[in-house]
Amino acid sequence: MLLGDISTWLWIDLVLILILVWMFGAQLYWWQRGKRVAKIVENDEFKQGLRKGQVIDLRDSAEFDRSHILGARNMPFAQFELFQGSLRKDAPVYLYDTSKAMPIRIASRLKKAGFKDIYILKGGFSKWDGKKKSKKL
Repeated sequence: MLLGDISTWLWIDLVLILILVWMFGAQLYWWQRGKRVAKIVENDEFKQGLRKGQVIDLRDSAEFDRSHILGARNMPFAQFELFQGSLRKDAPVYLYDTSKAMPIRIASRLKKAGFKDIYILKGGFSKWDGKKKSKKL
């Protein structure tokens, strides 16, 4: 019976290791993909581009209404295709969300559509330390 227990624990360990490898691989994939389609920038560089670029908040409307980067336009990820036509290809596009996965997916679409200057806020909205517009309760 002891051998059966050891075998079970080895399988559990193997599955856990595979899950960790998959998680690490997924993060590496998104990081590499992000670097190809957009420049991932820190707060300071993102702030510098606010005046000359198009700042797009990809979060849903409720989150945007609660608080967003001052000057940002809300284009929820799920409805982005409806809004994409209103973006100018000759002006930089600055994207943010709560994570990096959605902005990278949108940046990929924009790159395919001919946009050249695409920037993603590293760490998303939760890491933003600049001016915000918040709804007063």
